Amino acid sequence: MKQAVHFGAGNIGRGFIGALFSQSNYHVTFVDIAEKIINQLNTDEGYNVITAAEHPETLAVQNVITAAEHPETLAVQNVSGLNNLTQEQAVIKAIKEATYITTAIGPNVLPRIAPLIAKGLAERVKTSDEKVYIIACENQISATDLLKGYIFDALDEETKAHMVNKVFFFNSAVDRIVPLQHNQGSLDVLVESYYEWVVEAPENIPFVEGMTIVPDLAPFIERKLFTVNTGHAVIAYFGYLKGKETIDQTLRDSDIYQQVQQTLRETGDYLIKRYDLDREEHEAYIVKIIERFKNPHLNDSVKRVGRAPIRKLGPQDRLIRPALEAKKAGLSYTHLAKAIAAALLFDPQEDKEAMKLQANIHEYGIEYVLKEVSGLEASNNLTKEIIAQYNALKS
Repeated sequence: MKQAVHFGAGNIGRGFIGALFSQSNYHVTFVDIAEKIINQLNTDEGYNVITAAEHPETLAVQNVITAAEHPETLAVQNVSGLNNLTQEQAVIKAIKEATYITTAIGPNVLPRIAPLIAKGLAERVKTSDEKVYIIACENQISATDLLKGYIFDALDEETKAHMVNKVFFFNSAVDRIVPLQHNQGSLDVLVESYYEWVVEAPENIPFVEGMTIVPDLAPFIERKLFTVNTGHAVIAYFGYLKGKETIDQTLRDSDIYQQVQQTLRETGDYLIKRYDLDREEHEAYIVKIIERFKNPHLNDSVKRVGRAPIRKLGPQDRLIRPALEAKKAGLSYTHLAKAIAAALLFDPQEDKEAMKLQANIHEYGIEYVLKEVSGLEASNNLTKEIIAQYNALKS
């Protein structure tokens, strides 16, 4: 059986990327530090992916076998569920024999797992000419390029030379809503039925069910990030300000619904101009995305979607980047500025990033935060618009 190593045994890893590999007759080795999940994979040897729809569809995911602690699983090569903190050599062995290495752990965690991947690749290229394909499946532009940089930082020049024509790095765009799960003690994952996994790669790479190969990823990843991720964030931050609990509930508020539409019209105007998209097709895409957010079966919390606002206010992320690009193109960015202002007011006590953001605003002021977090100078007209919107919302 073909082998895939996936870093991240969380809900997205199990419910999206890992499930697609399993459907494609790959044996999945999940690598994670969550010992409880690893042990349960070890016990259950499978789980269910359940789609959140009017008539839920269940996909059984099998061939997920973990840790060599149970003799009955030893016949399966490259068993999954390895703990990268305590089973480093086993992870290296899995990397040496994998066709694909993927991640779904969050962009901020990539630097932490890169040295271990580098060790595995260094061992692999010494003894094998078999090709391996590395894809970071993160909500981040050029996430695989970032991972490649972290990996190369941990390698010597001789090893890098040996990797030529053996190790390939492909950027990707991923899209599937996986809400907070309410099934304590179960590995089953509730997901929406819609998904998209677009990879910038040659057509002849090994087949994986659900993977779409394209020659140029840029229009796909920006379309996704600045429609799905931007729209999701806008709903969450305005919903939070109005005391809403869930994303679908928030969209029933006509004022917020209009704000989402207007914000995505601004990001859409930029995308259409930048990539020469068909306006009617893109407007239909926006409608489809908003309809996905309305799904009540996802029961997705505004606090989950809005969490980690410092990351979401980064210069390359879903709010700041499209606002800057719209401004640069001479297009409207007023509603994006208002959404950024709403993000600056996101303050749930249980969110460490939100609390840090609020502490910095209180101590240093909005201009300082926008400079440090978002890379915006005080003289920038976008900064001025955000501050004006912030003061209006706060009052």
